[in-house]
Amino acid sequence: MKSNSLNRLVGQSASGSLIVSAVLMATSACVYAQTSVGTGTHQITRAEVRNELKELEAVGYRPIPNDLYYPDDIQAAEQRLEAKHQAEKNALTGGRQIAQTKPTP
Repeated sequence: MKSNSLNRLVGQSASGSLIVSAVLMATSACVYAQTSVGTGTHQITRAEVRNELKELEAVGYRPIPNDLYYPDDIQAAEQRLEAKHQAEKNALTGGRQIAQTKPTP
């Protein structure tokens, strides 16, 4: 008699575990949150972020904790950096703007 009830208990435990496992597998498939990089997009590397921070610091940005002027100060630094890049680009092209032409239909 003990053997019969033990077998029933083990059988119920195994079927319960099987149901729980199936539910966990089904829900884990639904919550996969990995984002994939689409075609033509570039995932930013840590080195690129560090380089950008160095460039922003070179034009006067100082990252500090609990900055009262954030995001205004970083936006101003980004504008100064963009102006610097534009000036460097103009120096390379001799100050000439390269005309963009529209294709004729």
